[in-house]
Amino acid sequence: MRDPAPLPTFGLLGLQKAPENIDANSVASGWIQSFSNALSTGDVDAILEHFIDQCYWRDILAFTWDFRTFDGKDRFRQFLQDCLAETKPESFAAVVDQLQSVQQVAPDLLWLQSSFKFETKVGQCSGIVRLVPLPSGQWKAHSIFTNLEEIRGFPEQLGHLRNPDPNHGKWVSGREKEMEFADGDPPVLIVGGGHSGLTIAARLKVLGIKSLIIERNGRIGDNWRKRYQALCLHDPVWYDHMAYLPFPPTWPVYTPAPKLANWLEGYSETMELNVWTSSEVLSASQDASNKWHVVVQRKNGAKRTFSVNHLVFATGIGGGLMNMPEYPGMDKFKGQILHSMQHDRATDHAGKKVVIIGACTSAHDIATDYADHGVDITMYQRNSTYIMSVQNGWKVLMGGVYDETGPPSDVADRLNASFSNMMRVPIYQSQIAQIAEMDKELLDNLNEVGFKTNLGVNNTGFALLAWGRAGGYYLDVGASQYIIDRKIKMKSGTQLTTFSENGLKFDDGSELEADVVLFATGFGDAPNYISKICGPEVAAKMGKIWGLDEEGEICGAWRDTGVPGMWYMMGNLALARFHSKHVALQIKAMEEGVFGSRYPL
Repeated sequence: MRDPAPLPTFGLLGLQKAPENIDANSVASGWIQSFSNALSTGDVDAILEHFIDQCYWRDILAFTWDFRTFDGKDRFRQFLQDCLAETKPESFAAVVDQLQSVQQVAPDLLWLQSSFKFETKVGQCSGIVRLVPLPSGQWKAHSIFTNLEEIRGFPEQLGHLRNPDPNHGKWVSGREKEMEFADGDPPVLIVGGGHSGLTIAARLKVLGIKSLIIERNGRIGDNWRKRYQALCLHDPVWYDHMAYLPFPPTWPVYTPAPKLANWLEGYSETMELNVWTSSEVLSASQDASNKWHVVVQRKNGAKRTFSVNHLVFATGIGGGLMNMPEYPGMDKFKGQILHSMQHDRATDHAGKKVVIIGACTSAHDIATDYADHGVDITMYQRNSTYIMSVQNGWKVLMGGVYDETGPPSDVADRLNASFSNMMRVPIYQSQIAQIAEMDKELLDNLNEVGFKTNLGVNNTGFALLAWGRAGGYYLDVGASQYIIDRKIKMKSGTQLTTFSENGLKFDDGSELEADVVLFATGFGDAPNYISKICGPEVAAKMGKIWGLDEEGEICGAWRDTGVPGMWYMMGNLALARFHSKHVALQIKAMEEGVFGSRYPL
């Protein structure tokens, strides 16, 4: 990711103080109308006059049919010259809603945030702009976000567009027939029935696109139900609502994994999604016309080959493959070695000495469970970890957006997405410094007992760690105090060199006795799983999946994977909720023949 520009502080703008008596609606409406007029003429110089020099434009599908972030007027100029004629943006209008506000972000930083809507040749779009004041009295944009919402002529079949016909006695047989696809193959086959697979299936369904989910477990939700019993979400409920079916107001703030598993099973049934459980994709190949031929085996051993236009992998960060580092002597170790995915409950190891290799989320959850059940537990930390207490961190990072007082999740999602990752870096740095000060006693106490902490990539906390490597942090819901109180013992500051018959040896000459060694070291990567299903040649064509590109956008997920008709649908519940719509819109546009061309990187 490129280095971010500084935020538009008063000093950078040449402003002595904040303007007074700001009429937010008048300023926003005036700017949007003027911006719209400039766009209609195609005069790029006139368009650029609406922005300060150090500016950001993030677009999701509306102009580029991709996820793109442009920084600075030079990049704006090229993008506009290339995309305006093809996109044909028009009918811009300000939207007066809860997002329109003047925000004093810092003592020397103020912007006016406003929503707007517009249309392109393809469909309806939304946007969010942030305007900053200049000494001349003008307001110009520092950042703008544009997002495709609907393809013209193909709205989501919701509300007044839902099926109005009564169904007397035919629903059960209809659903059975629909799920078997006896009359023909669906255009989309989805591998994986976790939250990502279910959400993209739901999005496709309301757009009139048939799909089939292939889930290898016996029940929807088993990917959560069969994990270790202590597993619980560390994201609050307001962040985790699912598309079309939010959690009820009685739902706990932090969802236990078995409860989420049951919800997913109910979601699948309520949304009438087509799922084959106890089934597995054996192979997938693509012909010269880019059609996918996918071999599926069901529980009874019967095989069926589907011919589909789109193959969606919703199998998580590594397709369920375990990342299991190898060390000398593992074959000589007399105890048990397992990965966190293979772990069930703490009582399985009662009376034994357990060492967990890893010091992030799974390691903390599992170690706490061991400590609660009186098991001798030591956490071995190979590298420092970012720690943030949820009681302090979420208030700073999500306050007013994803919380009890925030807007509906679809509005919050657009607001959150309107900050590009490049723009976020200095914002994150300020927020993380604030959180670290609030958590100072916790962090100091952890350091005193040997737990090594950091402030994340470039002091941005867990965000760039999550985007870059999907790990490296722990959002503290209680385990940190267990470490401070030595209920969870620590080993750090030295490198593991080898296993012995009875434990682990380190490069400082120390040893750690163990009966059980549990690797909480994450998962494999997408190409390995793709290679297993589609073959190494297809995997080699794929671009990078996950991590950030130079514009700060996530690589591969929800967008072009480098292989036609192959999609990777992944992320936490919030990302799946928001970006499943983007994947569904791309597939719908392709199926209806209105998909344009992606703006080249």
